[in-house]
Amino acid sequence: MQIRTTTISGLTFSVQVEEVNHRDQFGGLICYLASLYRIDNRTSARSLLRRSRIPGTADAMKREFQRDGIQAFRRLEATS
Repeated sequence: MQIRTTTISGLTFSVQVEEVNHRDQFGGLICYLASLYRIDNRTSARSLLRRSRIPGTADAMKREFQRDGIQAFRRLEATS
């Protein structure tokens, strides 16, 4: 099982994208889960914002933050 974590820092909170990818010995996909967490900079508390089981979703979440920048953080701040 492979777990890949990416943290994107913001001014008031950070966003963590966690991707779990489990494959069998032949390369077949057994399990995939992408989770998006909001991390408070003061308390380091993690709260789940989004979760998906569609393969490749973690990359789409990361691209959203790279493309939209501060606007993506503001959208998440409004929902949480």
